[in-house]
Formats: sequence, structure tokens, C-alpha cells
Amino acid sequence: MKLVNIDYIPGYEITECLGIVKGQIVQSKNIGKDFMAGMKTIVGGEISSYTEMIATARSMATKRMVDEAQNLGADAVINIRYGSSTVMSGAAEIIAYGTAVKIKKQ
Repeated sequence: MKLVNIDYIPGYEITECLGIVKGQIVQSKNIGKDFMAGMKTIVGGEISSYTEMIATARSMATKRMVDEAQNLGADAVINIRYGSSTVMSGAAEIIAYGTAVKIKKQ
């Protein structure tokens, strides 16, 4: 499965557009990590536990998007975008979305 954030794939022709596909996850904070992150805000710097949490959530959202595309018979997902929002205090939604397409080599 080819994944790109542009609306074409160099060297390939889009033969069919199958529609929008998405994957999403709502991820909550870990109380222990949240306490340590609060301490980190006092001295500044990257909060690596949150960086890892968001990276994991983004990966899971991408996998869910790819699974949906595969169920449609897609060869690729083009124009991929990511978004995030706060759902409630201590929880964030990560969404990955794009257009599932069938392609062939030019």
C-alpha cells in the first residue's frame, strides 16, 4: 500500500477513486506519566512520554486508515492528512484521512 500526502503518485496513473478513508483513535494520558510531565513543565524541555504517546496514536490511526483502504481494494491512499483535537480533559483524538485509489504503473 502506497501512502502519500500529495494528490498523485509519480510514475503511476490513478485508475479509480474509491473514496475517503480514515482511521482514528482517542488516546488518554497515563496518570503517572502525567505527574512526571507536570514536573517537566517546571524546568522546560520535551515531554518525551507524550511524544511517544502521540507517535503511537498516529501510527494506530494510520493503520486503521490503511485497513479501511484495503477493505475497499485500494492500492494506495493519496492526499493523507492528520488532525488532532482535545476530546476531554486528558484525552486527545488523532485522525488520519486520505483518498483511497487504485493505481497502475505508467
